[in-house]
Amino acid sequence: MKHFLIFITMLFVGSTAHSQEKTVFEQGVLSGSLETNFNFFQRDTVIGAANIPQYDKQLTGGEMWLNLNYSIKGYDVGVRFDMFQNSNLLNPTGSYTDQGIGRWFIKRTTDKLQIEAGYLYDQIGSGIIYQAYEVRPQLIDNALYGGSVKYKLSENWNIKGFIGRQKFLFDVNAGNVKGAYLEGFKAVGNEESPITLAPGIGIVNRTHNDETVNSLVNVIKNYEKGDVVVPSYNTYLSTIYNTLTYKGFTWYVEAAYKSPEVFFDPESLRERPGGDPTFGKYVKESGSVLYSSFGFAIGKLGLTLEGKRTENFDFRSDPTLRLNLGLVNFVPPMNRLNTYRLTSRYNPATQLLSEQALQVDARYKFNKSWSANVNYSNIQTLDGDKLYNEEYVEVQYKRGRKMTITGGVQLQNYNQEVYEQKPTVPNVTTVTPFVDVLYKISRKKSIRLESQYMVTDQDFGSWAFALVEVGLAPHWLFELSGMYNVAPNPDKSEIPVESDGAKKKILYPTVGAVYINKGNRFSLRYVKQVEGVVCNGGVCRLEPAFSGVRFNMTSNF
Repeated sequence: MKHFLIFITMLFVGSTAHSQEKTVFEQGVLSGSLETNFNFFQRDTVIGAANIPQYDKQLTGGEMWLNLNYSIKGYDVGVRFDMFQNSNLLNPTGSYTDQGIGRWFIKRTTDKLQIEAGYLYDQIGSGIIYQAYEVRPQLIDNALYGGSVKYKLSENWNIKGFIGRQKFLFDVNAGNVKGAYLEGFKAVGNEESPITLAPGIGIVNRTHNDETVNSLVNVIKNYEKGDVVVPSYNTYLSTIYNTLTYKGFTWYVEAAYKSPEVFFDPESLRERPGGDPTFGKYVKESGSVLYSSFGFAIGKLGLTLEGKRTENFDFRSDPTLRLNLGLVNFVPPMNRLNTYRLTSRYNPATQLLSEQALQVDARYKFNKSWSANVNYSNIQTLDGDKLYNEEYVEVQYKRGRKMTITGGVQLQNYNQEVYEQKPTVPNVTTVTPFVDVLYKISRKKSIRLESQYMVTDQDFGSWAFALVEVGLAPHWLFELSGMYNVAPNPDKSEIPVESDGAKKKILYPTVGAVYINKGNRFSLRYVKQVEGVVCNGGVCRLEPAFSGVRFNMTSNF
């Protein structure tokens, strides 16, 4: 009922503005967007696309988000309608159906003051102690349902405070979240030697309610005496950060601290009376994160260095939640964002309890035709256990405006036991060469050919991938691709067996078309997709195989 009243109120505001004099209405801006996904599930037991509700009985599923925003004379008002029908975004092996107002907000901005209420998105620094954000492909919507006030202290300094509870679907999580941050900008030096500083400092507090604390106590009281910890109602986080720039140099650094709190550690041993210890228990520890990135561009060379150390920084609105649920903050990932099908098959999810990581990325432009990119990333636990290692080399050749050829190779070492929670499996080591050729036939016609080959003895075994993409600008794009398990791993139980006992070599095809017209984009694809990890900015989850048809439409107006 409350969402309905809010929606009616916002419609009234829009109607009132429309009924005013034309000169007043023209000062306002109405905008919006629509995104719709629709899946038709085709059961395929050969690839493992079965035994979930969509394949067994529902056959269809999808999602829709409709945004409407209106701005006039310092006021911004917005509402979003969300609908889920047999959706597998919340749980890849389950089905979720619901609809309602997924977001609304009202914001008022004057010369010095900004006030906002509703479902809010924001972050402090790089998000290490607080980030309210949305990742639709994984149905993550961690908006803050509350209010915020921002005040402009001077031309270059702002202070902001907020309070509320974290959104979860059409409800809110238990923990009460409060925070504030101060950010500024300072230029020093002169025009010939300009140096700029963008410092900031932030604090966050989360307070549990009685129900959350009691649920923790009911679990912990069954522990052996040496494992018992006492939950506290309040947890405090603080961070300090700064961006320094000088000509072509940029240096960002952030240090964050979390006061001792109770959280679940799946790697901690818990004693059991009369039995062997087991893994997984609630512990009470403080946490910290140190993150820094340094980049410079000199002539034809561009270089970026990143480093991060994370210890016990699992911070949630409710510590009983698992995986990606309830996270109040966002710790930046430390691996390359790969886009090709096989180079992006194994992605390391950010480890919140124990991670030390380094990444180096170098780009060099030899001349108008030739350029190269080299990337190296290494991720370990704080005890030095290997989690992820990637070496990536890419060379690009451009022949005028007609042809672009990109080729390279990727080497990976991926701890599948940790990232996919598959006990006793070995690390996955891969060698993946690739080539990508784009040829522009004319101003409006182009063809792109893509080929990759992954060599590995682990997981599903070795793969080959090929793609043909034809573009007919400005409206059409056609795609045909296939991913083929050329050398199946004989020890992988999920791969079906041929009549002679050999593992079956399976082809996973994709055929589709995309149509674009002004602010509208429609895509239709027939897809068979192998089980794998899906990641968005270091937030990952394991998804089962998919078989069927996918339709997507986005419209901006």
